Amino acid sequence: MIRHEDDEGKKENSERWLLTYSDMITLLMIFFIVLYTISTVNSQKFQQIAASLGKTFDGTNYVIGQQSGNSILDSIKTAGTNGTNDNSIASQLDKLIKQYNLQNMVTYKVDERGFVISLNDTLLFDTGSADVKPEQKETLIKIGNILKSMPNYIRVEGYTDNVPINNNQFHSNWELSVIRATNVVEILVNDVKMDPAKISAVGYGEYRPIVPNDSDKNRQLNRRVDIVIMNSDYNKWEPAQ
Repeated sequence: MIRHEDDEGKKENSERWLLTYSDMITLLMIFFIVLYTISTVNSQKFQQIAASLGKTFDGTNYVIGQQSGNSILDSIKTAGTNGTNDNSIASQLDKLIKQYNLQNMVTYKVDERGFVISLNDTLLFDTGSADVKPEQKETLIKIGNILKSMPNYIRVEGYTDNVPINNNQFHSNWELSVIRATNVVEILVNDVKMDPAKISAVGYGEYRPIVPNDSDKNRQLNRRVDIVIMNSDYNKWEPAQ
């Protein structure tokens, strides 16, 4: 009788591994459910972002991953045009760049902020100066006229390289970048008649380089003024009128 109880106890103990096994299976199931849930949320967020970008401007086509919709670049059109691609901001900039041979001086792109027009500092300024060159003021006015009718907020951003500056006018690259951006804004407001309530100037100095400051070529790329047509999603962060 005692032997029988011992055998029964041994049999019972030998099956306890099933509890551990079932726990492991349960944990694995929960783990994969969590992974599936996360992937589903990310997909939804991605589609929302793609849809938001598509609504930013009217236009033709764009593709973000597998999500498609209206174009951002080719569809940035000036108000009052007939809505064709020939009247898009990108097309008008291309014509201006080609007409004045500005291929190495003026570039544009689209990023999370919106439509960005980058002006190389040598186009507008002499070294260490924040005054816009008189001979290039007209170029800046022409660019402003292309953007003038856009309903979006516009931000002018000044950037420098990391070479220190300390002359009678400026005590830091930060100061230089702010004054350059401000002088560009003043031309856009005074000469182009842009709405001053919809345009602003900021300076980032040397602290937002697009490439490392490890060569003369790269430092030249970092010295720039960006005119940014802000994504309409940024409007909610603008100070209340």
